[in-house]
Amino acid sequence: MAARLHHFLLLAALLLLIGRGAPSSAGAAGNGKVPVELYYESLCPSSAQFVTDRLAEALEDGLLEAADVTLVPYGNAKVGKGGTITCEHGPEECLLNTVEACAIDAWPDVNVHFGFINCVEGLVMNEIQGEWESCFHKLGLEPKAVTECYKSEHGHKLSLKYGKQTGALVPPLNGVPHVVVDGKPREDREFVSYVCKAYKGRPPKICHEPDRHCPTVVEAGNGVSYNPADFKLEDGVEVPRTDDN
Repeated sequence: MAARLHHFLLLAALLLLIGRGAPSSAGAAGNGKVPVELYYESLCPSSAQFVTDRLAEALEDGLLEAADVTLVPYGNAKVGKGGTITCEHGPEECLLNTVEACAIDAWPDVNVHFGFINCVEGLVMNEIQGEWESCFHKLGLEPKAVTECYKSEHGHKLSLKYGKQTGALVPPLNGVPHVVVDGKPREDREFVSYVCKAYKGRPPKICHEPDRHCPTVVEAGNGVSYNPADFKLEDGVEVPRTDDN
């Protein structure tokens, strides 16, 4: 009897140790999904294009089945004396960074706050970001929570929080958009492929469409990587494409 009890206690201790083992990074969110963080700034053209094009397309094709997506609207802003924030593209960018931070806070569901942010960034792409409040009406969202937030100290504190999160990046942020997949910085053009590699569950639709989300990258003879879709042939020689061709 004592031997059986001793055996049981050893087994229980072993199971407890296993249970305390560090979870895999891909399951850090506790649901098996791969953590994805997007560091960006609201008026950066490259950030706006990434949000409205590549990220919006990925979400539409089921990225959230495999990933937990976190948006961090701060970018290259700086904090000065007294906590004053200065943004790369001026006060209007600071305003929209805070507005988008408030949207994330007001609507934790990524489908909701991304819909709003995607709308705002679409206006940025069309250079009519001053009409950002129209996104409330377009999406049928109540503006009160976001409006009260960005006009208050709470909105400022949210921006400071995102600034601290951005400042803690290793390696440090050196440009936006900046995508971190499963704790590692990744090339924004190929972030979906890294999500699919890290995800241990049943691959969603998005992982079966590599040509749509994961452009082929070729290494040239000089060691520089490029996307063949960005080039065309002229007399058998690849030359960069332009907007006119």
